[in-house]
Amino acid sequence: MCDIYHAYVLQSKVDKRLYVGMSADVLKRLASHNNGQVFSTKGYRPWTLVFTEVIGSRSEARKREKYLKSGCGKEFLRKIIPR
Repeated sequence: MCDIYHAYVLQSKVDKRLYVGMSADVLKRLASHNNGQVFSTKGYRPWTLVFTEVIGSRSEARKREKYLKSGCGKEFLRKIIPR
């Protein structure tokens, strides 16, 4: 059986910054961000899930995550996510 992965974007309620990641269980991952278990997002809690894409494999999800973190990906997110 193949796991389904997601590329996701969180937005901090503190300062509206965006965080891009990937996970097989987005809601569980969101909870770990909001519980302070992720070092890079701990100081900007709470987080809200603002964008997610279902992707068929871990490797494809990683590629999409890398794209969303790139300059072109950030521009794409600015267009679709109100700040």
